[in-house]
Amino acid sequence: MYGHLRNKAPKYLFLLPALVFVLTFMIYPIIYNIFVSFQNLTLMNLQTGAEFVGLDNYVNILQTDKFGIALKNTLIYTFTCIVFQVVIGYLLAVFLNQDFPFRNFFRSIMLLAWMTPLVITGSLFTWLFDVDYGVFNYILTSLNIVDNPINWLGQKNTALVAVIITNIWIGIPFNMILILAAMQSLPKDVYEAAKVDGAKRIQTFWHITLPLLRPQLLVILVLGIIYTFKVFDLILIMTGGGPVNATTVLPFYGYELAFVNFSFGESGVIATVILIILLLIASIYLYLIKKEEAQ
Repeated sequence: MYGHLRNKAPKYLFLLPALVFVLTFMIYPIIYNIFVSFQNLTLMNLQTGAEFVGLDNYVNILQTDKFGIALKNTLIYTFTCIVFQVVIGYLLAVFLNQDFPFRNFFRSIMLLAWMTPLVITGSLFTWLFDVDYGVFNYILTSLNIVDNPINWLGQKNTALVAVIITNIWIGIPFNMILILAAMQSLPKDVYEAAKVDGAKRIQTFWHITLPLLRPQLLVILVLGIIYTFKVFDLILIMTGGGPVNATTVLPFYGYELAFVNFSFGESGVIATVILIILLLIASIYLYLIKKEEAQ
């Protein structure tokens, strides 16, 4: 038995760096954040030690109007972005899956939107949505769609729309390339049989393509939701959470509590709420995958 363990030990040693990394940079910060969320930790008592307050931070934060606004904005932002990104990404994947000249060139060009740093993209769209010199207002006024330029980022009812449009543009290539890769792995003989049987395109999509792509689409949806739900940098660059909290989302609200109000305990509450929501989404994904495998 000792010899068996001695032979297995080198194999487990290869896992040690990964285990140390996960414990140090993932597990420990999560546990510490949950611990902090039960404390009255501020900048004033950061060195001397914080007082344990139990669920007071949760009660105080969850009852505020700003938390409700941030949660609503996060859900609207995430749901809208995911729907448009997946639908447009699928349509582009269908187009780029065809055989035509310069197909690979267009595939590469499409990835530029996703590869561009968010700082550059956010700054670019901030200029595009500018009330005085923005391209969007120029097009809308030139086509007589609107009479006066729209202050996209400066008014409450359009600021979130502008940020959503920006994130949709960023996320389309990511969804497109994953769906395209999944489509290219589908068996072609099934489509040939459907064509022989006289199936229409909508029937082919609904009864062949969608069922075959379901496992890949589940992965794309979960990755997209997690990536979109934790948006922060785009909000900071374009609107700073304004105007009047119109674009304040949960991650940005947590940032404000920690680094503007210096209320680290209350910020820990927001981070814990985000963690719980994402764990629920991951649990639903695992359940669906397990159900899919059982079928």
